[in-house]
Amino acid sequence: MQKLSDIGKIKEILCKYGFSFSKALGQNFLVNPSVCPRMAELGGAAKGVGVIEVGPGIGVLTYELAQRADRVVAVELDKRLLPVLDETLSEFDNVKVINGDILKIDLRKLIEEEFKGLDVVVCANLPYYITSPVIMKLLEDRLPIRSITVMVQKEAADRLCAELGTRQTGAVTVAVNYYAKAEMLFKVSSGSFMPPPKVDSAVIKLTLHEAPPVKVQSEEMFFKVIRAAFAQRRKTLSNTLSAALGIDKGELKQILESAGVSPTARAEQLTLPEFADIANGLDESIRDA
Repeated sequence: MQKLSDIGKIKEILCKYGFSFSKALGQNFLVNPSVCPRMAELGGAAKGVGVIEVGPGIGVLTYELAQRADRVVAVELDKRLLPVLDETLSEFDNVKVINGDILKIDLRKLIEEEFKGLDVVVCANLPYYITSPVIMKLLEDRLPIRSITVMVQKEAADRLCAELGTRQTGAVTVAVNYYAKAEMLFKVSSGSFMPPPKVDSAVIKLTLHEAPPVKVQSEEMFFKVIRAAFAQRRKTLSNTLSAALGIDKGELKQILESAGVSPTARAEQLTLPEFADIANGLDESIRDA
């Protein structure tokens, strides 16, 4: 077994392949030996399960996933890490490393080809700079996956797992709640990484809904309302939605009141059903016009 959480061992392997960290790719490799086993367990890696990992780095988390799951497919953007991963994961025949961009890969096809007969989960230490795009792609593509367990910047974790109707709520909070149940699992200090980032991290889990908890007539309108509402979060809904969507304030006031929402309310104060009711009201108004 490779001691992949041993800093000396990591430096030795990276030096062997002439690897240097890329700030542009947000490369911070986990070296805390207690974090990855916990992530793998809580992330659902087990018999009968296939795991998609994003950005395996040198394979510290991959190693733990491979010990528990039937199959692991790790998508790594940095081709310089491919020979490193060949060495660190050499003992496993249930791991496949793909050199590619997770935002461009056809994940539905990947799942069909690599995980036949298996439940599928995602488990990853995400680079901070692509946290939201990756999470939203995984959710919006409506892939046949059970859950998404990821380590992200603590501030992002707080927003993703915020309770709707509170000040920490953002557009991404509402969007995530439409697709999944979000929960904070545990926090991870900056000292758990090499090199250490300037901020702490946290591991969160998104358990996907079988069906959205609210019914919307048009998802396009629903997400348009969410984006518009939070675009200028300090302004009232009446002002932000009217300006962003080109809706007459008088008409918008009626729609908001029908949804039980005050025109002077702000986006962060709304619940998921209220956003759905507003979107449905706007959709009906446009279709009736």
